[in-house]
Amino acid sequence: MSLNSFFSMGGYAVYVWSAYCISFIVLLLNVILAIRNEHKVLAKLKKRLQHNKNS
Repeated sequence: MSLNSFFSMGGYAVYVWSAYCISFIVLLLNVILAIRNEHKVLAKLKKRLQHNKNS
């Protein structure tokens, strides 16, 4: 098996590699959005704690 035949995937390379790319993008977005959401929640909690301290 040559490297060229591996990347051509028997004529189905467009479908296989696009599926890999879409899957990678979805996983990457999942991680990015989770981290962003965590930062938002932590900022809200910090703000709430500061507000409760001052009250």
